[in-house]
Amino acid sequence: MDLKQLCEIHAPSGNEKELRRLLAEEARAALGEENVRTDRMGNLLCSIRGQEAGKPHVCVSAHMDEVGFIVMGATEEGLLRFRPVGGIDPRVIVSKRVLVGEKRLPGVIGAIAIHLQTREDMDRVPDYDHLYIDIGAKNKQEALEQCPPASVACFDAPYTLFGDGFVCAKALDDRVGCYNLLRLMRESYPGDVTLAFVTREEVGLRGSAGAAYALQPEITVNLEGTAANDLGCGETQTQVCAAGAGVAVSFMDNSSIYQRRLYQKMMRLADRNAIAHQVKRGVTAVNDAANYQRAAGGARAITLSVPCRYIHSGASVCCLNDVEAQYALTRAFLQNV
Repeated sequence: MDLKQLCEIHAPSGNEKELRRLLAEEARAALGEENVRTDRMGNLLCSIRGQEAGKPHVCVSAHMDEVGFIVMGATEEGLLRFRPVGGIDPRVIVSKRVLVGEKRLPGVIGAIAIHLQTREDMDRVPDYDHLYIDIGAKNKQEALEQCPPASVACFDAPYTLFGDGFVCAKALDDRVGCYNLLRLMRESYPGDVTLAFVTREEVGLRGSAGAAYALQPEITVNLEGTAANDLGCGETQTQVCAAGAGVAVSFMDNSSIYQRRLYQKMMRLADRNAIAHQVKRGVTAVNDAANYQRAAGGARAITLSVPCRYIHSGASVCCLNDVEAQYALTRAFLQNV
């Protein structure tokens, strides 16, 4: 599968089944049935046997899930009430197209029109109590027959290439990581490697907690999409990372302080192999590396991120060269553990 195919699959947190099935098919074809398994949390775990004894076991992890929405009920007029699955700013979703439920019914996220807003409405960010999904239903009964409570919705957004090597799509966080795990699957390595496609990262790092305890790797490399703040509205030091400047190497975030020798090794490898890279300058967000770092006896951990503008929206943007840099640095590390 290429990145376009991965981004256009719908897999909000807790509903990764379709994506997991397709990834598992590719994994079994590449590694053999005996080296691919799914655990009780829905994580897809793929093993590659190392060629040399005595090397540390490395897990490379990426999450399958994306942010989305879940139906809570409907109004008498047939409009769906909903809540976010994962962190989605309500300011970025008004008038966006979505696909809802098992049948992928087309819908649009609506709010009161500007012509009808009061001055107070205009000065207030609409919250989820004042937003709805319109699927064209005539009334409440029809809406709930089509999309009962617990139905999930995803952004309906095409994968679009634009500019000089940029792409706009939903779910770049973290289909970029899944894409690179598939590429890493095609090679052999000195030590044992587990490629972990994990679930439910966007709702509290839930899938990786089970994977971390089961695998207990000595080292974990977490592949992520992270928020770029390179829009020219702040000083350089507040930009965190920039799209097009290479893979972002983290030294700390809101859930982990990364192992310093591992961070330094990544920076040296990137320099030595002329891989475009940057330091992630902000201490922001959380990711699955936290669970691997803390599980059982702990693991040395590092996160390598692809900078994404407008993350957690239906129109995230990243630079394909940064995706390539994430792959190249991870591969170089696995070859030089």
